[in-house]
Amino acid sequence: MVALLTCGPLGAQPAPFDMTGERPIEDQAPAPKQQEQPSRNGPADGIEGEKIQLAPVKDAASYRRHIVPFASLSLTGEVDERAWSVYLTPAQAAAGGDLIFEYQNAVVIAPESSVLSVFVNGKLVGEGPVQAGEKPESRRYKLPSNLLRTGSNEIRFRVQQRHRTDCTVESTYELWTEIASGKAYIQFEGRDAARLTTLEDIQAVGVDASGRTRFNIVAPAFDQPSRTAALMRLAQGLALLGHMPAQSFDVRGDLPELGRAGELTVLAGTVAELQPLFPSLPGEASTTAVTALVESRPERAPILVLTGPDWSAVEGAIESITRVTDKPANVARDVIETGRWRLPQAPQVISGKRLPFSALGVSTTEFSGRRFRTAFAVAVPPDFYANAYGEATVLLDVGYTKAVRPGSRIDIYVNGNIASTAPLDSSGGLVRHLPINVTLRHFHPGANLIELEAVLLTDADRTCAPGTAASTEPRFALFDTSEFAMADFARIGRLPDLAAAAGSAYPFRSSAKPIALHVDRAETLSLSAAATFLARLAVAGGRPMAIETITSPVASADREALFVGAMPQIPKSVLTEAGIDLNSQISWGSSASSEVLADSRAAFDAWQTRLNGGTWRSHLRGLEDWVKDTFDISLNSLRLLPPDEAPFAPPDTATLLIAQSSNPDAGTTWTLVTSPTPEHLRDAVSTISDVRRWSQMSGHISIYEPANDRISSIPAQHFEFVETRPPSLANYRLVLANWLSSNILVYAVLLVCLVVLLGLATASLLARLGRRQ
Repeated sequence: MVALLTCGPLGAQPAPFDMTGERPIEDQAPAPKQQEQPSRNGPADGIEGEKIQLAPVKDAASYRRHIVPFASLSLTGEVDERAWSVYLTPAQAAAGGDLIFEYQNAVVIAPESSVLSVFVNGKLVGEGPVQAGEKPESRRYKLPSNLLRTGSNEIRFRVQQRHRTDCTVESTYELWTEIASGKAYIQFEGRDAARLTTLEDIQAVGVDASGRTRFNIVAPAFDQPSRTAALMRLAQGLALLGHMPAQSFDVRGDLPELGRAGELTVLAGTVAELQPLFPSLPGEASTTAVTALVESRPERAPILVLTGPDWSAVEGAIESITRVTDKPANVARDVIETGRWRLPQAPQVISGKRLPFSALGVSTTEFSGRRFRTAFAVAVPPDFYANAYGEATVLLDVGYTKAVRPGSRIDIYVNGNIASTAPLDSSGGLVRHLPINVTLRHFHPGANLIELEAVLLTDADRTCAPGTAASTEPRFALFDTSEFAMADFARIGRLPDLAAAAGSAYPFRSSAKPIALHVDRAETLSLSAAATFLARLAVAGGRPMAIETITSPVASADREALFVGAMPQIPKSVLTEAGIDLNSQISWGSSASSEVLADSRAAFDAWQTRLNGGTWRSHLRGLEDWVKDTFDISLNSLRLLPPDEAPFAPPDTATLLIAQSSNPDAGTTWTLVTSPTPEHLRDAVSTISDVRRWSQMSGHISIYEPANDRISSIPAQHFEFVETRPPSLANYRLVLANWLSSNILVYAVLLVCLVVLLGLATASLLARLGRRQ
């Protein structure tokens, strides 16, 4: 039975609220100042802190809210921190509670000079030495009610770590502290904190012990094709409300287990369909659309009910969910919302923009160690096209002492790839706006993580006298007046481009017409995969998209189309246009062929290594690798025409394939999401919905291999440009510059032709005007 938590229907006229986070960067609160502080175990800023050795026993009259939105949270190096936001309901904010977590660290960490600190909303709630090298240790810090607030609350873990015995830069890579995601939570007294009473409270669904969020959509008539489009819209609206980094959906006809952390069950159907599952539906549901949050008995788990006398009324209730997250497709986004997994949120950087570090969440910091590291995020639009020639500039305001030896340097990484490095001379002093050019090669549409690392070498560290205490005298300082400057870059859309789809839901987000969705058949596994994939696209694009189901590829006409299903059920015309080998419909996923193929590949690789070693082919491959590593020149860039794309056969080690290609009848795209079986499809799509894997998609085809938990991509050899902004000579010049930089042989031929033409023109001119003997 259920007990109603709301007074009347919520879905009829829901109060609008801003869920997008798309506001200017100036409106965001800066991160607290990063300072190296001595260890303190007592009260901090008037907030009591208590360290405990054992995890508390769960009280039946309390409610646990998991707070770490990752499978694991590891803080590495000498200084590191991670901040994100957690949404709290009014009842949770008023109740206060205890922040409890368990951690373990590397045994080489010296506890007397290492500190782990926890901040909530910019206030230090507790800190203590890093001393869990032998076994995990639990800590509890009291959170008074006046510290927490309704809505988003910032959680920040910060660590300062020193090595016990080693003073080298290499030893800093051995330092780590890991927070156990399943044992980090806020414990509220009383079960009232578990209640969800308004649509805004859907943001408080949170995560489970593994950092994931699940929405169970219970629709008894899900197998009717006419219901699919509305259920897909519902998934998008819920995903935008939750906005967690790893969200998945389960479309089903029966009730799941209730009361599990990080889950919300949603009932969507007419009164007649839901009555057998929930006899105590709101009375007004027989005459009007109802959107109501109810509480199950005896689990006391929140359930969202979307019902009415007929399906059109249910669709109206569903639209009450998506309406609060919708916005026009032509509205530009100033900020990409990443707050639930990284703060501050990533501002979208357009050509010619400069941002100070203070606006990017990087505060002024003094450092006394060997390897300083900090990070910030910026986003680029989906029509970003400057990966072959463009550069950004980091203008650093830094100071370092004369103790810093030659060989010290500053490295800059983009999305985990080294992008630039700059040496530090031995003169010391303050440097104002030290320019470091950063190649845009590793940028992709959407949010990009930029990490700055200073490697500092000193004579004292080289000597590393035994028994010497770690120095607390700062040797390096980074000031928040430093800037990130993005130069003008080319803007033009490319199709196919899975990186643009993953980063900004391009071209789905900007489509003026409903997205054509083809699902192989209306069953729970395929529908769950389609709902999860569309929900992740909606989060990437910042808005829900209209959906229309189709039964044949021909019906996609001039619209963007999405095909989701097991490989054997995908139409052959879609596989052909996507560049997939048709034999894969039968062979992909066969366990017998998988074992034979794995053995064959291993034997082939072994013999290839044995036979080719020391031959001219081996030397040629070595030369090719050296040219690519040194000059960033590959054989593909030396072609006048792009090579033909052979049909792709996915390996049996892969459980998911995502491919994008052009619609053969119009200037739109077909996107294919497929697996060997429906079970693989649902599980693999749920796995890649994690933002860390999702951002790895790129090119024409991407595959997911669970054995190594990796997404591999195949670049598109043939693509078409799509105008995304008014024509201008300046933009065309930048587009041409990037294209020629990617096709250097064409550039060389054109240059030779221009030189020849110039020579002929000069000779002709001199023949007419020159002085004759």
